[in-house]
Amino acid sequence: MRPSVRSVYRGLSVALLLMVATPCAAQGFGIGGRMSMVRRDVNGDDDAVRFWGGHIRLGLGQRMALEVALDRRSEELEELNQRVKHTPIQASMLMYLASGSFRPYALGGPGWYRTSVEPFEDDAVLDDLSTTEFGWHAGFGAEIRAGRNFGFHGDYRYTFLDFNGDDDDDDDGGILGGGIIGRFLPSYGGSMWTVGATFYF
Repeated sequence: MRPSVRSVYRGLSVALLLMVATPCAAQGFGIGGRMSMVRRDVNGDDDAVRFWGGHIRLGLGQRMALEVALDRRSEELEELNQRVKHTPIQASMLMYLASGSFRPYALGGPGWYRTSVEPFEDDAVLDDLSTTEFGWHAGFGAEIRAGRNFGFHGDYRYTFLDFNGDDDDDDDGGILGGGIIGRFLPSYGGSMWTVGATFYF
């Protein structure tokens, strides 16, 4: 009994889906939490501030993964009767440089940084003024896998990257700050240290 054309196509489709899903399953889908220390302006005098947040990671093969992370920080300025909330969201492509339990990686992608100011009086919010900034980020880090279903990581990220170059004449020079090499290096406005843990399914 010869199989029908429809059954052959159905079998080929299932086989193709399994072939595509196998590398993704090797990396897995993960969800976790993280803590970040953020400096919005590396040239300013402000100290780094702590953010708490979460992330998801989706494997795109043995060497690639997509991460979407959301962090949160809220503070009240009682002398101004204001509540300030910071909510950065980052989408990062991770490229793993090695396989095994210790996996260094490079990362990069876009980020949206929302700041909301809420004037209040007697615990009643009077208004909500918010702005959102966009900026690219890139960095490096490593993940340590403790079995197939758990891992923890740490990384450093340059934020608000500027790839347009800087032609100002007031550059202080140096090996990386000026000259020919400096023209090809992106500048950055902020930085972020991140540590976190991920549960994979």
